[in-house]
Amino acid sequence: MRTTQLCAARKFCYGRAMGLRERKKAETRAALSWAALRLVVERGLDDVKVEDIAEAAGVSPRTFNNYYSSKGEAIVARHLDRCLGVAEALREGPAEPLWEAIPRAVLPRFAPDAESAAHPVPDAATWTAGVRTMLAEPALQGEMLRAGAIAEAEIAAAVADRTGTDLANDLYPHLVAAAVVAAINTAMAHYLRTDPPVPVRRLLADALARIAAGLPTP
Repeated sequence: MRTTQLCAARKFCYGRAMGLRERKKAETRAALSWAALRLVVERGLDDVKVEDIAEAAGVSPRTFNNYYSSKGEAIVARHLDRCLGVAEALREGPAEPLWEAIPRAVLPRFAPDAESAAHPVPDAATWTAGVRTMLAEPALQGEMLRAGAIAEAEIAAAVADRTGTDLANDLYPHLVAAAVVAAINTAMAHYLRTDPPVPVRRLLADALARIAAGLPTP
């Protein structure tokens, strides 16, 4: 991901004070990501072009390229924003034990109301089936891995700040970040394979609680 795009993601996700121009950019970036998600869920990845995404968001293909380098990057941007928000919430949250702070940082970003407010496909079954198919695409799996690596690095830095550990020399912040990202990915995958699906937030709460307890045998 380009440095300028990552900076835009941080500003958009972290909710920092922004001027009108920055807000417009954040809105355009989000609109492009949601348009990409909706079209690919409805049509499939191969049947959606950058021009289609730009048209659905009401901008030009050139504008799309100012924000994203590919349609895959646009699709994954929503997930990246949520994970970057976890890192910022850990940095800005109150002083408390780390494994109390982590659920407070993670769970609000996966609450049902947070998803439904901007849900691009109203029918939940259609959305779930489309996302399942979409994430099976090898190209998108690569984008998800890249986004996960960016998010994990940011969360590790936030954990190091909270715990006073050394990001360069200590294993702990990286281990915690990897566990948090794994919990998010595992909860999302479990949501997609269950029928009827269990809410992601509930799965995440369970996953984080199990990790905090040391993953005891059920």
